[in-house]
Amino acid sequence: MATDWLGSIVSINCGESLGVYQGRVSAVDQVSQTISLTRPFHNGVKCLVPEVTFRARDITELKILEIPGPGESRQGGDLQQTEMGIPGVGCQVGPSQNGTGKVLKKPISSSAPQNIPRRTDMKNQDIIISPQQQCSKSYMDRHMETLTQSKGFRRRHNSWSSSSRHPNQVTPKKSGLKNGQMKSKDDECFGDDIDEIPDTDFDFEGNLALFDKAAVFEEIETYERRSGTRSRGTPNEKPARYRHDENILESEPIVYRRIVVPQNANKEFCTDSGLVVPSVSYELHKKLLSVAEKHGLTLERRLEMTGVCASQMALSLLGGPNRLNPKNVHQRPTVALLCGPHVKGAQGISCGRHLSNHDVHVILFLPNFVKMLESITNELNLFSKTQGQQVSSVKDLPDTPVDLVINCLDCHENAFLRDQPWYKAVVDWANQNRAPVLSIDPPINEMEQGIDAKWSLALGLPLPLGERAGRVYLCDIGIPQKVFQEVGINYHSPFGCKFVIPLHST
Repeated sequence: MATDWLGSIVSINCGESLGVYQGRVSAVDQVSQTISLTRPFHNGVKCLVPEVTFRARDITELKILEIPGPGESRQGGDLQQTEMGIPGVGCQVGPSQNGTGKVLKKPISSSAPQNIPRRTDMKNQDIIISPQQQCSKSYMDRHMETLTQSKGFRRRHNSWSSSSRHPNQVTPKKSGLKNGQMKSKDDECFGDDIDEIPDTDFDFEGNLALFDKAAVFEEIETYERRSGTRSRGTPNEKPARYRHDENILESEPIVYRRIVVPQNANKEFCTDSGLVVPSVSYELHKKLLSVAEKHGLTLERRLEMTGVCASQMALSLLGGPNRLNPKNVHQRPTVALLCGPHVKGAQGISCGRHLSNHDVHVILFLPNFVKMLESITNELNLFSKTQGQQVSSVKDLPDTPVDLVINCLDCHENAFLRDQPWYKAVVDWANQNRAPVLSIDPPINEMEQGIDAKWSLALGLPLPLGERAGRVYLCDIGIPQKVFQEVGINYHSPFGCKFVIPLHST
């Protein structure tokens, strides 16, 4: 009876339009030529409906995947996969050319279900094939193969692969099945029921969130710290970073105190790299310049070197290449240069000449004196050849703020100049102009400074300047090292590749 086939698991191929269905046979109607499957899968995906029904004319191929044995229930049984036609269950596979199927040896009776034989007995059984698959018996022996596998993932995988296989494609036989050993291994590995396959996808993000990477790395770091092993690649490990001017491989420790003066310095400074630069007294500084002049570093050379270094610092304060550009002619900076009738004033005039050569508008103030120093006369003669402007009255100084004021009024020795009317008038003008002030070689005593400076430039070695001197810079005026040693100073140049460096108070 057709009801004897109930409970079998089959695979039905309905062609390219409908696809392949797998499920358990729930009903077979010989009169209407239909077959129904419960819990169906369509192309490997579980259907939303609990049951589907197929007509005989829509079925292209039918495969029996599992038939319950005589003593088994309708829900169990070994998985047997055999290619056969629907007449085995009382219905026709599909339309044929002459309306009948071809029978090899004796036909299988449709009145009672037949047990599907094992692999060893498969070749001795008679089968019915559809007219579209007429071929010799030897071909059918190769083509019909029982895949002895367990339930679960293998069964589903084979059902997908069999649905995409060509009807006439030959399936190679498996070998090595002896005494059911291979089948028992498959059952242990792939023993899940086909109905227990989850329908939802695996939540990778949710499972990844359960992994606390920070805690794991902390545990690894704690273990390595306790065991004394070297930490490798932990998140808290930061590689050492070096500046472009730092030496990575240090052969000797750095000595930061390279300059030693014979007397205890009243004040010490340090450079950007940490080198200590002590201050010297005015008497020792004056002696240093005198010894240098005796060895050939004349006043003219010192004035020229001071003028170059001071002009370089002033150009940087004015904006450097961003301000002094041929395209920025309308932004030509203006500098007011205040000089006194002494050597400090001659240094300022030298600085003004270099600034004027670099297209800076320089206004030089110098009071009228009957007799001038030779150094001032020589510097004025050179300055007059530039485009700079020289004035001797405070009234001729600009009323509007200038870009920079360079102060060279004060002197270390001629204190009587601060009582002159012209000096007081110039100091008042500078304090009211509200322009930043750069002092060149200012005096030590703060009471002698009438103008508060924002920057101060020291020569060779700094003097113990006070707070009114502003930020202190040091320039190299070309004094040789042995000249320092002659006056009792153990000297090592702190300038490096520069001629003007900033100093910081310690």
